[in-house]
Amino acid sequence: MKNEILVSNQASVLVSLEEKTQAYLRKGLTGAVNTERAYQTDVRLFQDWCATQQLQALPCGKETLVLYLSALADTCKWATLQRKIAAIRKWHLLSSYELPNQAFEVKAILEGIKRSIGIKQKQAPAYSLAQFKQIIKSLDNNDLVALRNKSLLLIGFTGAFRRSELVNLDVADLSFNESGLVINNKISKTNQYGNHEEKAIFYSPDPDLCPVRTLKKWIESSFVDEAVWVRIRKNAQMTTQRLSDKSVNTIFQHYFGKDYSAHSMRASFITIAKINGADDSEIMRQTKHKTNSMIQRYTRINDIKLHNAALKLGL
Repeated sequence: MKNEILVSNQASVLVSLEEKTQAYLRKGLTGAVNTERAYQTDVRLFQDWCATQQLQALPCGKETLVLYLSALADTCKWATLQRKIAAIRKWHLLSSYELPNQAFEVKAILEGIKRSIGIKQKQAPAYSLAQFKQIIKSLDNNDLVALRNKSLLLIGFTGAFRRSELVNLDVADLSFNESGLVINNKISKTNQYGNHEEKAIFYSPDPDLCPVRTLKKWIESSFVDEAVWVRIRKNAQMTTQRLSDKSVNTIFQHYFGKDYSAHSMRASFITIAKINGADDSEIMRQTKHKTNSMIQRYTRINDIKLHNAALKLGL
């Protein structure tokens, strides 16, 4: 009887360990929440396409993958195509299959698509500092919604935040000091493991443009004590509901227009800092990018006359 109980307990522990192992495996393969959401959509679209074409989706053969990529080429940009392949590959790995994305035929069709549609990626444009100042100064500190949005835009820009990082910030993450503000960025796209990551925000000589004073006023006026930025209902009714990343984008586009996105805050921070003489290492301390190549990718200096070494020849 004792042996039977021991065997049963061992079996139970093994099952629990296997479940835990599978959970860790899924977490390791899926990655960030926003990425996982996009991947799930990509996989569902692939499944629907395969069902329509009466082709097997899992496991996917190289012939099916080649046909699918050809079908996508007319409507997808190169970066989107790459993401869809990554999503289907991860779906296969989670199901213990290998996607034949390294097959000669697949590589050949991708090279052909690349040569046909190009690899240029649409990027969030940067705004000018004058444009940003004009919008910020137009926001009334005595209106609760405007004050919330003003503090959000100022911190988003001066901290070079992603929108997902902004909505995850809590009041407990803020440390005000005589120089300004230090923000503990708990988790981000480049900080998936909760390492200690800080961003510094400084006082501005102009109170109307000061991110620190504006954020303090928002916290004092709204009485928020957990999420920094929350939803506000009609008639200035406060809630405790954290803003979503989509809400941040909606707020941003309300002021800057549909041609921009909330990601423009990071692109603008990098571009304006570059124009004003900041080097890559200084910029990376705030953006938390790991490589200089990402700084170059985010720099939006379209005017050839700006930030040009030809100005420094001494002639």
